[in-house]
Amino acid sequence: MSLSIKLPVVQNWSCHNCGGCCRQHGIYITAAEKARIEAQGWTPEHGIPAAQPLFVRMRGGLKKAWHRLAHQPDGACVFLDERGLCRIHARFGEPAKPLACRIYPYAFHPAGSKITIGLRFSCPSVVANRGAAVASQRKELRELAQQVVPQGVHLTSPPLIAPGNPVSSWPDFLQFVAALESILADDPEESVPFLTRLLAALQFVDVLEQARFDRLTGERIREFLEIVTDGVFEDIPERPEDVPEPGSVARTQFRLLAGHYARKDTYGSNDGTLRGRWNLLRSALALTRGRGMAPSLQPRLPPVPFEGLEAPFGVPAESEGLFTRYFQVKLHGMSFCGAAYYQVPLVEGFRSLALVYPAVLWIARWIAAGEGRCRLEASDVAEALAIADHHHGYSPAFGTWGFRKRVQNLSQRQEIIRLCAWYSR
Repeated sequence: MSLSIKLPVVQNWSCHNCGGCCRQHGIYITAAEKARIEAQGWTPEHGIPAAQPLFVRMRGGLKKAWHRLAHQPDGACVFLDERGLCRIHARFGEPAKPLACRIYPYAFHPAGSKITIGLRFSCPSVVANRGAAVASQRKELRELAQQVVPQGVHLTSPPLIAPGNPVSSWPDFLQFVAALESILADDPEESVPFLTRLLAALQFVDVLEQARFDRLTGERIREFLEIVTDGVFEDIPERPEDVPEPGSVARTQFRLLAGHYARKDTYGSNDGTLRGRWNLLRSALALTRGRGMAPSLQPRLPPVPFEGLEAPFGVPAESEGLFTRYFQVKLHGMSFCGAAYYQVPLVEGFRSLALVYPAVLWIARWIAAGEGRCRLEASDVAEALAIADHHHGYSPAFGTWGFRKRVQNLSQRQEIIRLCAWYSR
């Protein structure tokens, strides 16, 4: 069966051999891939020390077991050489690499009769929009999709709009996604700030949560969405300072949420010892208190005063385009709800995605404060986005009841809008 794919038109990407993905991710492999790598005959002459294992055996429930590629003592993949290049690729070409390596940073998600393709902004080249237009890589991406996408995926039901609130078909569901994309799109003739567009999108999903769509289809959904999207900008404050400050409970909840985004959870950095668990607990307690010095959650985030992270840092003008592109790619790629995001409905998934915005600005402030600065630079925001998106939709913690309840509580108290505005100052 030939797959029809949807590609983001606003995104460029090519690999620039930074080696970041080879240090951050666990590469799970199939039995066939393991056998193929074993047959390649790796020896110390190829740069692999004799005592260095190639694989790590992983175990799950019901006696299930699988393997991932091992890491070197410094956290790099066992096949990453001193130049930051893949040894498998160098000896045997890209097709010989595990599929997980070949598809990164792409993500393939069902969208009715098509497969929509998104990208992970944990890759610096995705953040910087460097490389060839993704739309020009259709042939290669279709070939990868044939290997990644399971049979019968076109039979997958669309996500719910909200709990107990389904739509009847994928074309109807995609009308809601398109409406969100239109609200967040940057119109050069209007010059609407990104924060204003984001707050309008949050108002939009608030309306969706209160409506019912099980009896609406096609043209009636289109008419409903046109009416709602025309009105969502009417009551949006013009400046961040015009939005009430988030409450103390919301700030505590937010620090814990943003702390998840700020962590560096890799196999190289993971400390499963009693001391490591104790340090995690101490960090969580410090984030809960929010007083004194913020704990160092990773090397790029040294201890800084919590109080300093609440001062206005500003948002660089160049970052407006980055945030616009990030949200457009996540929406277009269906990376924010349904099968791609813990099976949550559209409304909940978008609220979680919206919280990435203040979390990124909070992490960016931390980066700047750690370097003795009190104003953000575009590079701070770009680095913070790469840190945060490493987790979004991929960390198991984000799909837990506790994390989802935190997002729900912030929404019910109207605190997501306040947090977005507060950290935009």
